[in-house]
Amino acid sequence: MLLKIHPETPSLRQIKKVVDCLNSGGIIIYPTDTIYGLGCDIFNSKAIDKIARLKGIKKEKANFSFLCHDLSHISDFTKPFSNPVYKLMKSCLPGPFTFILNGNSNVPRIFQSKKKTVGIRVPDNNIILEIIRELGNPIMSTSIHDDDEIVEYTTDPELIYERYKDKVDIVINGGYGDNQPSTIIDCTTDEAIIIREGKGVL
Repeated sequence: MLLKIHPETPSLRQIKKVVDCLNSGGIIIYPTDTIYGLGCDIFNSKAIDKIARLKGIKKEKANFSFLCHDLSHISDFTKPFSNPVYKLMKSCLPGPFTFILNGNSNVPRIFQSKKKTVGIRVPDNNIILEIIRELGNPIMSTSIHDDDEIVEYTTDPELIYERYKDKVDIVINGGYGDNQPSTIIDCTTDEAIIIREGKGVL
């Protein structure tokens, strides 16, 4: 299904339609403040398995991120972080950043690698933030960007739909996406380290 949702004032009825899909184990493609993402409810292991197969990767080695709706939501899944890290995140979020943090026991086992870390995002996009709020859980997120594909596949939701309509349950048309990923910052130690330069600028 290709579902058009207004990017500034998303309809609650449409948001609930997406949440019902996620609650039943569905997979969605959705806009963020960077590129379009592919995801599901973090607590639905079958949906996560399906995404891993779709991307041709082993879920144990995948770098899936969590999308949360605010800073307090992040702390539900991470170990306490330092005041400087909190200030940095508060100044950057919502925004085009992924923060690598030390995960706690609330992180589903399927995501718990030997490193015990988790990538967290709070994207500056009303559609996905409303979906996460209504769902009540973070959404697992992975990029649909592929370096072997033409760039239009990551920016035009109708082209994305043509490619993924038989593989996912809902593709949300929230307008054109960006073609630049988030900036990744490792905050697992006392010093924040940028490990990928992206759209976010400190």
